[in-house]
Amino acid sequence: MERYDSALALVRALKPERPVLAVRPHAAGRAARWFLDHFPGDVAYAYKANNSVFLLGALYGAGIRHFDVASLPEVEDAATIPDAHLHFMHPVKSRTAIRRAYNEFRVRTFSLDSEDELKKIVEETAGPDGPARDLKLYVRIAVPAKNSRVPLERKFGITGSKASRLLVKTRQVAVELGITFHVGSQTTTPDAYTSALAEVQRLIVKAGVVVDRIDVGGGYPSRYVDSEPAPLTHFFEAIRSGVDKLSVREDVKLMCEPGRALVAEAESLIVRVEARRGDDLYINDGSYGALFDAAHLGFVFPARLCSREVEPGEPMMGFELWGPTCDSLDHMKGPFMLPASIREGDYIEICSIGAYGRAISGQFNGYGVYDEVILEDEPMMTMYGNDEDGRVVQQG
Repeated sequence: MERYDSALALVRALKPERPVLAVRPHAAGRAARWFLDHFPGDVAYAYKANNSVFLLGALYGAGIRHFDVASLPEVEDAATIPDAHLHFMHPVKSRTAIRRAYNEFRVRTFSLDSEDELKKIVEETAGPDGPARDLKLYVRIAVPAKNSRVPLERKFGITGSKASRLLVKTRQVAVELGITFHVGSQTTTPDAYTSALAEVQRLIVKAGVVVDRIDVGGGYPSRYVDSEPAPLTHFFEAIRSGVDKLSVREDVKLMCEPGRALVAEAESLIVRVEARRGDDLYINDGSYGALFDAAHLGFVFPARLCSREVEPGEPMMGFELWGPTCDSLDHMKGPFMLPASIREGDYIEICSIGAYGRAISGQFNGYGVYDEVILEDEPMMTMYGNDEDGRVVQQG
């Protein structure tokens, strides 16, 4: 794949007709190294966030070997990675997915949040000699969302007396029993993990079971124009403190599932302005493409003009963006701060779309087809940096 020093260099060389997904593998590798150096357990990349082979390669090169997968196609894809440890963490799976994951791809880690799901897992992993004896099962509990952009507690998770009964039943069939939760995507403060781990402690005491594993899930944030989270070191301090208070075995194994925090800043979208109407810009990608989060969840991604140098002192103004499809839902409210002189034919780099942008994009109205390049410069906004000795350090 072609490499360029920056989006400006790319546009000057190609003047691309289609939108461009611009990958920065070095940014993903830097984020992964920071997580591996600081999290006190296994770091399982949330595969759904972005499956670009270039980003996966960067994560692997940094040392990531654990992967949180959520579907049979993700299992099949991730199973091609050498030495990969796959964790099937979707709480509702088809019988075929469970059976094939266990028998064909040697998946031993599964999550569940109901007795029906536990029954499916036990039945579909059983062999001629009876139930499987190597299952590592995580019971997913529901915890309150605090300061998250995308709360996730409504769809999955079990609570109260049902949770304690499920823990007891799961303990009876699992060689290792775990508890997992998810505090919600783009969680900006660490208190969400503090309260979640307090709920874990209450359930362990109520169930009276020995817990071997704690998966503190995902939710770790990235930086956006409208979202400045606490430093990730604060999150890990809260997790360590919460785990220290748990009634678990001293050698309890910890795992986390970062997606956004590893890859958000490692990919940009480069689009062309097709028309300007006042403070409305019509561009050649949108909510049915890589800008779903901007349209439907209100994310304001950092953006910059990348087709010409900006004159010193040129005024900036806020713009709303409209995608290329015929649907009026194809609208990104922003505001996206760009030079006031922007016009038809200019190109914009919309940064930090590496989490879920590529993954969600479709081809409604025939759009959603991209060129791809690698960029070697730094992201506009980052959670990470390097110190004078080249070590990865936390920004902020």
